Amino acid sequence: MSLSLMRRQSLRPVLITGGAGFVGTNLAHRLLRAGRQVRIYDNLSRAGGQQNLRWLRGVHGSRLQFHRGDVRNAADIRAVLADIGTVFHLAAQVAVTTSLADPREDFTINAGGTLNLLEEIRQANRPIGLIFTSTNKVYGALDDIPLAASSARYHPARDLCAIDETRPLSFHSPYGCSKGTADQYVLDYARGYDVNATVFRMSCIYGPHQYGTEDQGWVAHFLIQALQDLPITIYGDGKQVRDLLYIDDLIDALLCAEDHLPQIAGQAFNIGGGLDNTVSLIEVIERITALNGSPPVVAYGPWRVGDQRWYVSNPDKFERATGWRPKTTLESGLGRLYEWLSVNRRAVPAARMAGT
Repeated sequence: MSLSLMRRQSLRPVLITGGAGFVGTNLAHRLLRAGRQVRIYDNLSRAGGQQNLRWLRGVHGSRLQFHRGDVRNAADIRAVLADIGTVFHLAAQVAVTTSLADPREDFTINAGGTLNLLEEIRQANRPIGLIFTSTNKVYGALDDIPLAASSARYHPARDLCAIDETRPLSFHSPYGCSKGTADQYVLDYARGYDVNATVFRMSCIYGPHQYGTEDQGWVAHFLIQALQDLPITIYGDGKQVRDLLYIDDLIDALLCAEDHLPQIAGQAFNIGGGLDNTVSLIEVIERITALNGSPPVVAYGPWRVGDQRWYVSNPDKFERATGWRPKTTLESGLGRLYEWLSVNRRAVPAARMAGT
């Protein structure tokens, strides 16, 4: 793609599927502040979507375009793509537990909806960039990695820095299967149909506008429960380790990917906080205690299907391709999210405040 064509593409509106969600709201806000035209496509089925959309409209007014729709509706997607330059495809069913309860719906949203979008992009007869947010769940439970345990966390029993993109895919739940299917379709459309598309396999993202639940967005969920003096349930022993990435750093990465799309098309990237931002569930509870001034009540439940005891992203490939690196420390990011939730906790959907 020539530079002049890239510039023309960047002048067109941006489409964010699932744009009223946590990541989409932060991305839309950043783009609108930069003077970009933004169109959100969302069915508003997720808790917090209405609140996020109301906030975006309050800040940006009529500059924000909103279309209520579902990625399973191909004709609707065709209509909202009419003048789009770049699509950030965030719309998804995002919970492993939900996928186990209804794997067919999980598949039609995540795999079928992504295929609908890819087909409409392919048939548009003009270049449309695509950044797709996948998940670390495409790597499965990582049962082959020997682990040792300290009092508060798991760690690899032998040398292993972090998980990079050479790791074979190994789905371990309907959610992993559906997102992995979509992940591979995006890469193959980039290779087979010359679609300017790339994939982010994301670790745990956290930050403002995240209405977390037990099933998804666990860091925000833990903080919400603590602020409401409600118990937190940990599934497993709490020593599970993740690398956390603050939302502002993810938005930087998404926009960096858009800037580098011609060079990175057809590639997948592991995106997370990396080795510098690892934490266990137990350690997050300790940090919440420090922020809130008292320890939350914690209960323990059984391990969940496909739960990785240890997962840490290696984002070096994306750094080499674009120069991006996470900037926000865990201490700073958790503090910012705690402050935002403290101010906005009355906006948390009532069912979520009750822990249901």
